[in-house]
Amino acid sequence: MINIWQTLEQADKLATLEINSWSSAITDPIWQIFSNIPIWVPMYVIIVAFIIQRLGWKKGLIVVAAAALTFGFCDQSSNFIKALTERLRPCHDPYMIHNGLNILESGGKFSFFSAHAANAFGLATCTTIGFRIDKRLKYKGYITWMYIWATLVAVSRIFVGKHFLGDVIVGICVGTLAGLAFGTLAKVIIKRFLS
Repeated sequence: MINIWQTLEQADKLATLEINSWSSAITDPIWQIFSNIPIWVPMYVIIVAFIIQRLGWKKGLIVVAAAALTFGFCDQSSNFIKALTERLRPCHDPYMIHNGLNILESGGKFSFFSAHAANAFGLATCTTIGFRIDKRLKYKGYITWMYIWATLVAVSRIFVGKHFLGDVIVGICVGTLAGLAFGTLAKVIIKRFLS
């Protein structure tokens, strides 16, 4: 069993080094933008305003609360599991550094799993469910943008040197499931109490 985990970890490291090696002077600043959460605050504000405008303030606030709970869950579960597993970030891992990891950012010590990936996919999934409560539109453009944005945020964590590919994949899964759970809960509450 230990050999399986060691094999998986080595494969994860090699895959991360391969993806990270695709960096360039042109793309590095782009990955840093997608990795920098505060830059996206105006987008979050616009999403909140749009949700309330499309659903009305009662339904809108329930969806916004569900999105906030998704964020909180993803963030706190990531912190808890990072402390539990104590997997070093690539930018702190001697093997990764020795093998040429391109490091654009440094940060906390531990890596597993990516809260950025979880939060981005959680927000995309939860708000997609929320917007679909409004049957007047299909919101295809919004949904396409949110999942492209979430993917770029997730992948950026590999390019800046802060997460392994495995951290990102698990973050995507956790975020999507959290978004489904809280988004569905919001939908049920709205259907039961406000429809």
